[in-house]
Amino acid sequence: MRTVRVTGASLTAGGADRVVVEGQFAKSNSPRTEVVITGLPDAVIRESRGRLLCALRETRLQRGGGRFFLNLVPAARPKSGEVLDLPLVLAGAGAVGHLDQEALSGTLFLGEVGIDGALHEVPGGLAAALAARRAGLTSLLAPPRTAREAAFVPGVEVLEATHLSQVIAHLSPQGKKLTPLELPDLEPTAAGTKHLDVVRGQAVAKHALAVAAAGGHGLLMVGPPGAGKTLLARALLDLLPPPSIEERLELAAALSASGRWPGSLPEQRPFRSPHHSTTHAGLVGGGNPLAAGEITLAHHGVLFLDELPEFRREVLEGLRQPLEAGEICLSRAGRQARLPAQFQLVTAMNPCPCGYHGHPRIPCHCAPQAVRRYRQRISGPLLDRIDLRLEIPPTPLEALAPITPSKPSQSEPCAKELLGMVECAHRLRSKRDQTRTNAHLQGNALDRFSPLQGEGRRLLAHAVERRGLSARAVQSLRRVARTLADLEGQERVVANHLAGALALRAPVD
Repeated sequence: MRTVRVTGASLTAGGADRVVVEGQFAKSNSPRTEVVITGLPDAVIRESRGRLLCALRETRLQRGGGRFFLNLVPAARPKSGEVLDLPLVLAGAGAVGHLDQEALSGTLFLGEVGIDGALHEVPGGLAAALAARRAGLTSLLAPPRTAREAAFVPGVEVLEATHLSQVIAHLSPQGKKLTPLELPDLEPTAAGTKHLDVVRGQAVAKHALAVAAAGGHGLLMVGPPGAGKTLLARALLDLLPPPSIEERLELAAALSASGRWPGSLPEQRPFRSPHHSTTHAGLVGGGNPLAAGEITLAHHGVLFLDELPEFRREVLEGLRQPLEAGEICLSRAGRQARLPAQFQLVTAMNPCPCGYHGHPRIPCHCAPQAVRRYRQRISGPLLDRIDLRLEIPPTPLEALAPITPSKPSQSEPCAKELLGMVECAHRLRSKRDQTRTNAHLQGNALDRFSPLQGEGRRLLAHAVERRGLSARAVQSLRRVARTLADLEGQERVVANHLAGALALRAPVD
C-alpha cells in the first residue's frame, strides 16, 4: 500500500505542536468505505471521519470502497481539535493516489473542512506558523482568516484557500497556484506615557517604578485605599521598553492558540490583573483540556495582583517556581505542557483589613493581632522573591489640587526624566555584555556585575544581623543595588546603592 505523509498541527495550552498525518488506503470489493484514525485523537478528530469522506466524495477524490488508515505522529501525544481536518483529508487524497508526496512536503496544512469541501477558519494560525518555522517548513496553507493571522510570522510563506478544490489544484502539477500573502507591517506604533504623569504626590513610588523597569524587579506596594497603587502599577508599562518582534510573536502565540487572536501583533506589553477570587488553574494554567493561565498571558509583560492577601494561599504559592524559572510546567495524566511565564510581578495590598493602619487622618479599628494575621497571609518564601517593597502613603491635598495647576511639583520626576534614566540603565547593561536583566542575576554573574567591598559589605552584614535576612534576600539586595547604580550611570556598586536597596525593601510582616 502507498503511504503519504502530510504535516499539520495540534494546538496546546500555549502554542501549537507539529503533527504528521500518515495515510494509507486499502481497496476492497465492498462499496462501503471505512476510516480508521490512530495516534490518540480526541472526540473532535474521531468525528472528522464523516467529514473526510463527504469532502472527498464532493470533490470526486474518492471512488469505490475500501479502508483509510490514518495515523497521527507522534502517536504517544494526545491530539485535539478540528485544525487537523485539512491534513487528514489531504492524507486520504494522497493515499488514494490523487496527490504526490513531493507536493505535500514542506508545507503545514491547517483548517476545518466542511462536508461540501469548504474550508472554515480555526484558531491557532500564528501558533501553527511558529511551529512550522521551528520544524523548518517553508510554507503554510490555511483558510483566509487563519492564514492572515499566520502571515505575521516572518520566514514562512502563507497561502490561503476557501475550498478543498483550490488546495488540490494548487498541489497538482497543472493546477492553478495560490498566491502567497504579503508580510504585514510589523513595526509597532509609538507608545506614550498614559499613566505616569497622572500619578501625583508619589515621588518615591515613581522612583521605585523606574528601578523595577530598569532591572526587571518585582514590586509590592502597601498603602491605604485611594493612594494610587493600581495607577502606579499600570504606569510601569510606560517605563518598559517596547517588545521586540520575536517577543510580540511569543505574546500573540498563546492568544492565537486559545482563539483570542486580537487581529494583529500586540503593540505593547501585556498587563494582566486577575481578580483575587481566581483559581490556581486560572492563575498558573491547567484544567481539562490544558489552558494557559494569567502568568502565560502576562509573558513579557506585567502581572498585577491587587489585594494580595485576599488571594488563596495555594494560588499564590504557585507563583514561586515560574518567578524564578520564567516558565511553568503543567503535568496531567498522559499530557505535559511547558508554557512561557516570564512576567514582571507587581502586587498591592492594604496595610490591614480595614485599610487604614498608620493613616495620618483616618483611624484604624483593627486589633494588632488582626493586622498581623492579615499580613502573614503572604508566605515568607513568596515575599523573598519580590525585590522591592514600598510603603505608599496617602496622597497629600497639595499634590492633588495644587494652588498653581500649570506648575508641576519640582520634587516629582516627570515621565520623560524617568524614561531617560531607564533607557540609560539599559544601555549600560548592554555595554557590559549582560544578557539577563538584573533581577535574574545569579551566582558568578552577580559576583561579577555587583561585587561588594569595604563599606558596602559592612552595611550588608549589619542589615543581615538586624533584619535576619535570608540568603535569597541578600542576593536580592545586591541585584537592586546594581540597578540603582545603573540608573545613576555608574559602573561600580557602592555603599549608597546598597543603602538605597535597603530603603526599598520595607518590612511587611
